[in-house]
Amino acid sequence: MSDVADALALLKRGTHEILLEDELEKKLASGRKLRIKAGFDPTAPDLHLGHSVLLTKMRQFQDLGHQIIFLIGDFTGRIGDPSGKNVTRKPLSEEEVKRNAETYKEQVFKILDPELTEVRFNADWFSEMSAAEMIELAGKSTVARMLERDDFEKRYSGNQPISIHEFLYPLVQGYDSVALEADIELGGTDQKFNLLMGREIQKHYGMTPQVVITMPLLEGLDGVQKMSKSLGNYVGVDEAPGSMFNKLVSMPDSLMWRYFELLSLKSNDEIDALKSKVENGANPRDIKMELARELIARYHDDEAAANAHRSAGNQLADGELPEDLPEVNVAFDGAAQAPIAAVLNRAGLVANSAQAKDMLGNGRVKVDDEVVARDCMLDTGCTYVIQAGKKRYARVIIS
Repeated sequence: MSDVADALALLKRGTHEILLEDELEKKLASGRKLRIKAGFDPTAPDLHLGHSVLLTKMRQFQDLGHQIIFLIGDFTGRIGDPSGKNVTRKPLSEEEVKRNAETYKEQVFKILDPELTEVRFNADWFSEMSAAEMIELAGKSTVARMLERDDFEKRYSGNQPISIHEFLYPLVQGYDSVALEADIELGGTDQKFNLLMGREIQKHYGMTPQVVITMPLLEGLDGVQKMSKSLGNYVGVDEAPGSMFNKLVSMPDSLMWRYFELLSLKSNDEIDALKSKVENGANPRDIKMELARELIARYHDDEAAANAHRSAGNQLADGELPEDLPEVNVAFDGAAQAPIAAVLNRAGLVANSAQAKDMLGNGRVKVDDEVVARDCMLDTGCTYVIQAGKKRYARVIIS
């Protein structure tokens, strides 16, 4: 494939929608350094991996040599983004916006290269805009057009109030694309209306309209609902390496390729090679460990990634496990798998086979923080943190 085709294949990975894809291809083929914009209202700076989906796509553009513009909506944050809301959002104070913006910058630069990122604040131009200019901007759209937005339409039909300033939000977000001369804007699926408004506003100001790329919501570790701290199915970007490692390695196998697709900076070829390994018999747990190390290195450092498995035990039983787990080697003469009861016996975690069966039957044995049954088989060539009851535990290496 050509360089453009390779770039397009990478940038399309994991996206929900590209409007319009042929325009994106033309922009990539132009050879110009494209201006890639994504805006963030600094309202919730405590990020988890779900928030990083958009930032990861930005980093892919950055690695391809394009200019990333990280826009902090210190002006729009005072309006309050109404996207997906059924009530008017409370505006943030200027002090709250500034405090959250600083925290945002600290966290996002764990993904983006700060030396190659243009950080902008939209108050820079909106604080200079006169009332007459704001009225002129408001004239670029209609109430009927605003009511095409799903959340506005539902609130209007349900006789719920919509403040006039909320109609301004899509317009000022769209004007950001004019001020920044954006070639491409990224956002979540809930931002589609606002992103497309950017195209319309740019046309009004005689500019070539931006390409819009929407990214999907990331499923949480349960594999069902979106990642959310309130649902407890999240991985925080500031979590301890051991906690991140344990959560990622314990995710359902069915979820791991979704996480690679949306969170990894590996190339498509590298991910295809990992898929081939699994198809040829590799343990999916080993592949999840590779993803865990990549993400831990990104949010912490290489040393933390290399040693995360050693501290994972600290997080497995609500703090009940010590930092320095005893390490035990057990051998099964080249067998592909070993029964959990035999592993418990050989690791010295139970007195005898009868106690092993009893503890397994009572749900008192955990492997990597998951309760296991009597018929559980563990793969050889792997390391597990095993806990039998409350006081017996070890890091068991099975060969």
